[in-house]
Amino acid sequence: MRMRLMLLGGGNALGQALIRLGAEEDIAFLAPRPPENGWTPASLTQLLDDHRPDALVNLAYYFDWFQAETVSEQRLALQERAVERLAELCQHHQITLVQPSSYRVFDGSRATAYSEKDEPVPLGLRGQALWRIEQSVRAACPQHVLLRFGWLLDESIDGALGRFLTRAEQPQELLLADDRRGNPTPVDDAARVILSVLKQLDCNAPLWGTYHYAGNEATTPLALGQAILAEAGHYRQLAVQAPTPQAHAARPDASEEPQHAVLACKKILHTFGIKPRAWRAGLPPLLDRFYRHG
Repeated sequence: MRMRLMLLGGGNALGQALIRLGAEEDIAFLAPRPPENGWTPASLTQLLDDHRPDALVNLAYYFDWFQAETVSEQRLALQERAVERLAELCQHHQITLVQPSSYRVFDGSRATAYSEKDEPVPLGLRGQALWRIEQSVRAACPQHVLLRFGWLLDESIDGALGRFLTRAEQPQELLLADDRRGNPTPVDDAARVILSVLKQLDCNAPLWGTYHYAGNEATTPLALGQAILAEAGHYRQLAVQAPTPQAHAARPDASEEPQHAVLACKKILHTFGIKPRAWRAGLPPLLDRFYRHG
């Protein structure tokens, strides 16, 4: 790798997966610790003035965007401003910006898979913030790759998977939507995709733009929950053996979670040669890490 790589968010689950995977191929990331109160436009300006990497992967807000149950409007607004400044700095220093986004930019009103050509109509605060962030990145920094991911799964105790498994330890009804669809995507797989993109950008391929990536085989939260519980049973005796189906419309997050969140991944395949991997194959190592670390 000729490019000098910087990673914001090296401490979260996706950042750790990317560092782990890079180390296997002798690809190193400069991963600065964030200031105590998080990155601000001023601290980002100082950081990039000091280091000037060739490419920057911004996972600074990964947990809030992909794993947190809720995020306040004020917090999202601060993150928007920080990313807007980051994009301006990357353009100024001619740094390639790799920026994650999400299926949440779509409203889930169509039953067929969303492609990069479909017009985003986000539902909730998070989706709306991500759509504005995408627009500011495109406007400020042409040299960017925006990666929209599906349902990301990681081993963090307070992430989506962790919250589900914690609830499964209590004898209670575990309700999951059986008429909602999306693509589960383990963080190891997402890290593989980011690394593959970086390796091709390292060959001076100007493949800027927006791309979708999500694990192979669309499914429902109910079927995903069943698969997780079956795998978790190898590690721990859980109180809940099977989740209970519930309609999307009855779910507490129905107003902000797209009912149909399946992503079409043809563009990333044709441009970068990145093939979707089956999410089921990623569950065993994910749960192994969860129970080892938890």
